[in-house]
Amino acid sequence: MDAEFWHSRWAENRIGFHLNDINPMLTKHWPAVHAAREDTVLVPMCGKSLDMTWLAEKHNKIIGIELSDIAVRAFFSEMFYIPTVISLGNGQAIYELDEITIHCGDFFAVQIEPVDVVYDRAALIAMPESMRQMYADRLLSLVKAGGRILLITLDYPQAEMDGPPFSVSKEEVEQLFEGCKITALERDDADESHPRRQRGLSRFAEEAWLIELASS
Repeated sequence: MDAEFWHSRWAENRIGFHLNDINPMLTKHWPAVHAAREDTVLVPMCGKSLDMTWLAEKHNKIIGIELSDIAVRAFFSEMFYIPTVISLGNGQAIYELDEITIHCGDFFAVQIEPVDVVYDRAALIAMPESMRQMYADRLLSLVKAGGRILLITLDYPQAEMDGPPFSVSKEEVEQLFEGCKITALERDDADESHPRRQRGLSRFAEEAWLIELASS
């Protein structure tokens, strides 16, 4: 999965992965993370997600990382926000407004201070299998000891549909985050009326996980 794939998706507005509302899994399971107002929250591959505005109402610092400048600019313009923009060159920039800072650039290259908490709804499942361990290792390196991750994944027969979003099984979650405490919070199995099922998938489920890093 190269950068051009995502740039073209945003340029052509092929963003079926974007939700036009707050993710119900976030509002339902965020209390399990036990995040304090002063905790810094990271949202990797944030797109123009409204989840960031919901999180900003509860925490003093939300950090997003997003490859597409189209997505970042759309987030602020659609919320009628005017951010401060710091250009870093090579297509990288930092957009800041009140509690929200979005780093526009490659997730694997952007430099940020370690955070307390992560909310990942659309990052891990955007990664092909060959990149998921690299992604998980990079993500864990950005989280403080004792930090927590609320992870949302999808589970479906991969052979029945091309990703992204990709299917990530329980076994793979356990492998990717080996050494962490992993708690399954919910599995929501879709019935036959779900759009994904109507496209031919024999099963489709959204799962929520709490991943806790060991304290130092």
